[in-house]
Amino acid sequence: MQPSDYPPQEPLSEPGQKYSAECFRRSEGITGREFSYGPDPYQSILVFPAAQPTGEVLVCWHGGGWTSGYKEWMAFMAPALNARGITLVSPGYRLAPGHLFPTGFEDCARAVQWVHQHIAAHGGDPGRIFLGGHSAGGHYAALLAVRDDWQAPLGLPADVVRGALPLSGVYDFTATSGLTMRPRFLGADGNEAPASPLMYVRAGRRLPPFLLAHGSQDFPHLMTQAASFEAAVHAAGNKVSRIVFDGRNHFSAHYAGGEADGPWVGAAIDFMRGCA
Repeated sequence: MQPSDYPPQEPLSEPGQKYSAECFRRSEGITGREFSYGPDPYQSILVFPAAQPTGEVLVCWHGGGWTSGYKEWMAFMAPALNARGITLVSPGYRLAPGHLFPTGFEDCARAVQWVHQHIAAHGGDPGRIFLGGHSAGGHYAALLAVRDDWQAPLGLPADVVRGALPLSGVYDFTATSGLTMRPRFLGADGNEAPASPLMYVRAGRRLPPFLLAHGSQDFPHLMTQAASFEAAVHAAGNKVSRIVFDGRNHFSAHYAGGEADGPWVGAAIDFMRGCA
């Protein structure tokens, strides 16, 4: 699909426009198999199968502040991952302000359901599903990984998420978040805690392993949140590690996701293959 195939989105900032153009440039000529998990154009999925799959599946959601973005932004990540046997899946989700929390989260959960049901036909192992994403997409990946209330209603095993790899993700919307503005996708007052992955981390609760990543020049509040989330997951007795990309900002941190010899791809593959 092309941007013109989607309903209108919120306009991007000037840095966001440059980032979008760069994602499309890096993704030029990289095509996936398109499917739908719902009637809305945003409820669609791109699958990028590996020629020689090893079974691992990375479901990766785009960013865009929950109000913009396209699943096609993630296509440039496919070649480096596919070359190592990883099947990449890039789902869309409905956006704010037309669709408020928890709609986007529920869409992401339904995308995981679709992957679990169908990915074997594309060389993936439904027992080896990992979740990732950039920025807002990293938030949804982390929230799915820490919550345990969505799997059973969708007929999914409790351990359907084998691990999570958010890039420049968002982990907290409460008073400790450091956010200067309340994201509009949250909708009603009181959604801050339910939407915050950090709020689901507590001692004695088993979580899938996490590999966190962000740039050394990322948004300050996101770097602080990542450190806090890492500390909380570790203190709760779960596996977590964090990579800081030297010299990268919020946008260029995502570009590392498609760089075969960059700071993320090799570490992400080792992480996925090391998860029992």
